[in-house]
Amino acid sequence: MRERKKRHTRDALLHAALDLFTTQGYEETTVDEIVDTVEVSQRTFFRYFTGKEEAAFAIQEMVESHFLSELRRRPASETPFEALRRAVLCAWNTIGEAIEAIVTVELHMRMYQMIESTPPLLAAHLRRHIDLENRIALLIAEREGLDVETDPRPRVAVAAFCGVMRVTGQLWGQGRDADVDSLRTLTETYLDQLGPALAGNWRAEAGAGLG
Repeated sequence: MRERKKRHTRDALLHAALDLFTTQGYEETTVDEIVDTVEVSQRTFFRYFTGKEEAAFAIQEMVESHFLSELRRRPASETPFEALRRAVLCAWNTIGEAIEAIVTVELHMRMYQMIESTPPLLAAHLRRHIDLENRIALLIAEREGLDVETDPRPRVAVAAFCGVMRVTGQLWGQGRDADVDSLRTLTETYLDQLGPALAGNWRAEAGAGLG
């Protein structure tokens, strides 16, 4: 009962924070306004979050942790890129329910848009992205028995993969379909183009006059 009450309080604070951030602005929202909405003290807020920034990225942190857990479970028989691809698609198969238990996916999308358009949050987002890339590269190197400091392949593969993920996240955030299925479909489409895009000849005139 105690743990359930704690989780309920944290979720209520998080929902209130994201709703206020996306309706009146991140920098304009104060911790006092968040706790007043939930009718708890500032002390209670700081029991769950170090500050507004941690609350702003809480859902994203949950999504990333879910993906990393899926990646750790991928069988060793899969190639690195196949493991990355299947892990992210499997994660999106199940993460929607976890998001909806706290906030709507539509609110998550609005928060993502705010992060991309708010300088302090965008700077934090880029720092987090670099950290996530490093964690994924270390995971891939470990599963392949490689030293990430001497073998560049894990970092190169992860950089390409994370680049695609960032692009699809931005496109999803700009779109009208605020649901997990649309993000999963967009992600799959773009990941499927990664190999051909890197290996192919893009020139419009390529092949013209042949034959």
